[in-house]
Amino acid sequence: MPSILLTAPAAEPLSLAEAKAFLRVEHSDDDDVIASLIAAARLHVEAQTRRALITQSWRLTRDAWPADGRLSVTPAPLRALTAVRVTDKDGNAAALDLQSFAVDTAGNAIVFAPWAVAQPDRSAAGIALDVTVGYGDAASDVPEPLRQTVRLLVAHWYENRGLTTTASVTVLPATVAALLAPYRVLSL
Repeated sequence: MPSILLTAPAAEPLSLAEAKAFLRVEHSDDDDVIASLIAAARLHVEAQTRRALITQSWRLTRDAWPADGRLSVTPAPLRALTAVRVTDKDGNAAALDLQSFAVDTAGNAIVFAPWAVAQPDRSAAGIALDVTVGYGDAASDVPEPLRQTVRLLVAHWYENRGLTTTASVTVLPATVAALLAPYRVLSL
């Protein structure tokens, strides 16, 4: 059940100016480094929580429709379903009517009547769903605890950027784990 990023976020959850203010850096010599750390921190938070912080588009592929008619979506939070296609044995994709699907944003799932949707003829990755996920387009849409986690990671990595083998780099601050814990999307 792979997920493929189609459109990356247009912004980061923390601006360069905000990061520099948090780090108390007044020069511009490290702007590229800090910008890279912001992107890396966002990716780390997204990987740990299985959530998209800023609006992104993803393609989810499945082998078959779930029998219960409920398809959980990660990364969360789900905002919209933009396309659904099933593939035949020759590799031709046919678009399905989006009206056949309901987007449950609260449950982070796509709901449908399993008997009413076309079945793929291809046994592997015969279903492709394009979704829009994320809290919103602006940094202010991201929950503050997740933005604070990005700040803390940027600061931790900025302060320890020359080290590669010490425990201070490989073990993240306990505050980071505590801030991420309520936002983790668990899988069974």
